[in-house]
Amino acid sequence: MKQYNRKYSVMSKKVVVIYSGGMDSYTVLHKAIEEGLTPYALTFDYGQRHVKEVQVAEQVCKELGVHHKVIDITSINQIIGGSSLTDSSIEVAQGDYEETNMLNTVVPNRNMILLSLAIGYAVSLKAEQVYYGAHSGDHDIYPDCRPVFLEKMNDVAAVANYEKTEIHAPYLQTDKIGILKDGIRMGLDYAKTWTCYNGREQACGQCGSCVERLQAFEKNGMTDPIAYEA
Repeated sequence: MKQYNRKYSVMSKKVVVIYSGGMDSYTVLHKAIEEGLTPYALTFDYGQRHVKEVQVAEQVCKELGVHHKVIDITSINQIIGGSSLTDSSIEVAQGDYEETNMLNTVVPNRNMILLSLAIGYAVSLKAEQVYYGAHSGDHDIYPDCRPVFLEKMNDVAAVANYEKTEIHAPYLQTDKIGILKDGIRMGLDYAKTWTCYNGREQACGQCGSCVERLQAFEKNGMTDPIAYEA
């Protein structure tokens, strides 16, 4: 896997990367590095049952020497509910990643909240951009991953502070198959990512997120390097 060269990037532009620890944001983080930017990774603990992704993100950033903050915003679950990702009493849907099957994984207003915090962080760092991992495979299910959402958020980001900030989703028009293909080109090690929505020791292989991930590896002619439950 390509390593982050801090000396090379000292004078490069800063960028805030919302980094969950999943394969999409992992690829986005390395995309920023490949583009010669200095990433400031921002990971959010919002009470997700798959909190293992936070631990994975911490380890990757430590290995790469990337600036990294983990922010605890679990208190938002006092007012935001109804998602299987944050409520253990709601079963995570299994099967294909389709709208009717995966609606209970929607966390209300999640990306607007995360992006707002990331924009504030970018302004404080004097960084001009925030990267996040929205992609076309999420458009049908998650409103906050759609092009129109990004467009409107950028309109707000341009006027919310004295400093204009741009939100950039490099894979907005690409699906997970294409994201993985680009990561393979960059020589990335996807054993250092976590995708499963169930918060167990090994990936379940059954939830929509796992199914989509496994299909991406299959379409790219590869075997997923992480361990799955038998």
